[in-house]
Amino acid sequence: MTDALARYDRALAAFGERVHAVAPADWANPTPCTGWTVRDLVNHLTVEQLWVPHLLRGGTIPELGDELDGDQLGDDPVARWDDAAKEASADFGEVGALERTVHLSYGHTPALDYCREMTFDLTVHTWDLARAIGGDEKIDDDLVRAALVFVRPRVDELAESGLFSPPLAPPDDASALEQLLTLTGRRP
Repeated sequence: MTDALARYDRALAAFGERVHAVAPADWANPTPCTGWTVRDLVNHLTVEQLWVPHLLRGGTIPELGDELDGDQLGDDPVARWDDAAKEASADFGEVGALERTVHLSYGHTPALDYCREMTFDLTVHTWDLARAIGGDEKIDDDLVRAALVFVRPRVDELAESGLFSPPLAPPDDASALEQLLTLTGRRP
């Protein structure tokens, strides 16, 4: 469990580095996520982190209703990201937090699996954000390998959900990162 938490924290930090690198003119840039700007992408991951405290405390999605819908970034998107990431990390890091069950949109899920899902999402979207702002697209190899382990059995499910584009064929000599990107419908 400590490996999962350490990976989550590293994924938060990697995404956060890219958030801090967003120039004022970059917020409207398109991302590899169809229809999303940089602001939309950062908002998406900020909202994901904002859900963590509620879900880890046994809350359900209907209980929050539409409270986290729409733009949650306000006038200072970087500070809003930082606050959300810090709180989510602290909540995942609480003693026993990863042993709980959370209530996600698709059903009851072990919090450990939820943490791994969040790490996967952060890892892929770190690349998306880097690509959108012309930043460093290199991703920690351990995060990429863990994301591949997470996504491989779920590729069809994710494509059907509409959350990710259908998988693409990777190049013959694809690196682990290129495999991850193509499995989630991205062109490296």
